[in-house]
Amino acid sequence: MADSGTKVKMEQVKCASGDPITVLRFAGDITSSSEPAVLGTYGGLSPETSKRILLDFSKVEYLNSSGIALIIQLLYAASQKGQTVQTFGLTPHFQKVFTMVGITKYTKLYPDEAAACAGFE
Repeated sequence: MADSGTKVKMEQVKCASGDPITVLRFAGDITSSSEPAVLGTYGGLSPETSKRILLDFSKVEYLNSSGIALIIQLLYAASQKGQTVQTFGLTPHFQKVFTMVGITKYTKLYPDEAAACAGFE
């Protein structure tokens, strides 16, 4: 399958608490060829300034098992660095898949950004 390209946009948002939260907004496909975009972008975050991270999957068109493995690597690394990660924008199918494979051990799943932000409170 040809990779349509993974895009990851990093930005800072403020939730109700007022503290900045780092958002990684994924777009396109997340597959084995997405490692530089997914883990490379995450690797550029400082654990001191990015203690709370939101993962936005609302613009992901395709996510396969290799892509899920990359997300698990990101979540595991974040847990090792003491970062808290909330996830939103997954389709109902992938909410079920993330739950089945145990990803919810490392992140909570929310329907939208506002709910994910509130999860940090």
